[in-house]
Amino acid sequence: MVTIYDIAKKANVSPMTVSRVINNSPSISETTRKKVEQIIQELDYIPNKQARSLTSKKTKLVSLVISDISNPFFTTIARGAEDKALQSGYQLLLGNSDEQTEKESRYIDMLLSTHVDGVLIAPAGDLSHTNLRKLAKRKVPFVFVDRYVEGIEADLVMGDNAETTRKLVAHLAEQGHKQIALINGPSSVSNARERQQAFEDALVLNGIEVRPHLVIESHFRQDNFPDIVQRLMSLTPEERPTAIVAANNFIGINTLRALRELNLRVPDDIAVACFDDPEPIPDYNPFLTVAAQPAYDMGYIGMQMLIERMEGTAPAANRKVMLPSRLIVRKSTQRTE
Repeated sequence: MVTIYDIAKKANVSPMTVSRVINNSPSISETTRKKVEQIIQELDYIPNKQARSLTSKKTKLVSLVISDISNPFFTTIARGAEDKALQSGYQLLLGNSDEQTEKESRYIDMLLSTHVDGVLIAPAGDLSHTNLRKLAKRKVPFVFVDRYVEGIEADLVMGDNAETTRKLVAHLAEQGHKQIALINGPSSVSNARERQQAFEDALVLNGIEVRPHLVIESHFRQDNFPDIVQRLMSLTPEERPTAIVAANNFIGINTLRALRELNLRVPDDIAVACFDDPEPIPDYNPFLTVAAQPAYDMGYIGMQMLIERMEGTAPAANRKVMLPSRLIVRKSTQRTE
């Protein structure tokens, strides 16, 4: 294995000079730097990052902790975050909490032991505050993506939940729907709370009565959707929804499946629209009307904000970036005569 001593011997410089070149020290002349870099390339030397981190106190490692890697929305966030990290000379470690604060806690402990320079995180829920305080206590910068935890101060990049919900409800109202249900995620997650409040506000804006029995709290990742949909469709005609807003793409897909099991036709018997676009699921796409959020941009911008925070170039005040969604109208909400 090639060492800095081999480089130093061939370049006729000291090992300290080689180390300074590797660590981009400004105290090295350009002539010496070029000579050492040429020999590094000739000998195919790969610097020991662990050894470098002992002197620089930086590992050039960052982490993305998301709540569900199987969800295409979070997969796309991960791609954006990775692209920005690599562009900036960082390596990305990925953690998947499965919407569980306990699993998230284990990842945080692992990241702290690895000495990552910063963390981009979509917290599992309000109980994540304990995990986030671990990072804050050890002065590890972190940035929220898609979600946040109240009472924890940090930069945040997310979709505009209020405007996105208004777009979905307004579209359904334009189609003549007056009884609209919301199948939401758990109230312990910030964006689920925002979407429920925005849903109720949007109903009022469109002159539609808010019916609490049509607002269902489920789980973003999995739940007994056949029972939920059966319960909604078993209501009397005066109370039964004619349209459903699903709070994310998994809820939207599972709602379609449950309706199919009940032999209900979409959109003939009931319309369905949802947050996020489940592109990799060919059985239903491009059928489902969606409000597509810019997931790649969330990951990319979130990682950029994190790197600025780690490198000391971010402003002192915490930043909040809200990105707009794009309404894509498809067959699942088209009115049939």
